[in-house]
Amino acid sequence: MESLTVEIDEEARVATVTLTGPGKGNAMGPEFWGEMPAAIDELDANENVRAIVLRGAGDHFSYGLDLQRHAPMFMGMFSGDYGAKQRTEFRKLVTDWQNAATCLEKCSKPVIAAVHGYCLGGGIDLITAADWRLCSATATFGVREVRVAITADIGTLQRLPRIVGEGTARRLALTGQDFDAQHAFDIGLVEQVYESNEALFAAAHAEAVAVAKNSPLVVAGTKEVMNRTREMTVEQGLDYVVTWNSAFLASKDLQEAMLAYMERREPNYTGE
Repeated sequence: MESLTVEIDEEARVATVTLTGPGKGNAMGPEFWGEMPAAIDELDANENVRAIVLRGAGDHFSYGLDLQRHAPMFMGMFSGDYGAKQRTEFRKLVTDWQNAATCLEKCSKPVIAAVHGYCLGGGIDLITAADWRLCSATATFGVREVRVAITADIGTLQRLPRIVGEGTARRLALTGQDFDAQHAFDIGLVEQVYESNEALFAAAHAEAVAVAKNSPLVVAGTKEVMNRTREMTVEQGLDYVVTWNSAFLASKDLQEAMLAYMERREPNYTGE
């Protein structure tokens, strides 16, 4: 793959997906939109992976969309006859791009975003689709699409308000102003700020390991229930989760949890 690498810690059962570019600052080029969903789908199907860390290579998480490499496409698409056929093709294109972020949300394995350096535009689309976010003190965030005459359309406008609140999300999206790690923590975009990049990556891996020690059936179920019930009332959500557990609570992992508790040892979950 040209835009990312995947490394799997077999012992810890943790995968690390690293954005690599090839654009400056790990900017997302044309190859990224197909490679990210393919990589996440493969990890989702891998029974030896139970949690995923998403990070960037080098000094940054991602500059977002690689405008230099996409500009010729945009200029060609929007010049001349921009009729129904071209509009339909553009809609299909952006829908495919959206999947590069949505795949993180749909993945049954929890995804932890570890952000350092710049996380701009499309980078925000990715991290808001992750299950939670950590960053280092070097991190700088920005919903910059408005500054380049684009309405953000890959997920930020839908997911960011659920994380930081409606007013804060609108302020960030409509001004396009950058903000630092401390502000990201203050508004609830990230759960923790670490002094160095090294500390950040170590912490993200450690949290992924903690997830991987739990029953994969229950981890996947917890993520699914939280995803599906966030638009429901409390009553509807309670009904959904009891229906879920009626189908999936009984498992060998549950038996192992009870035995481990009685025998005062760590459980060994197999996902059965």
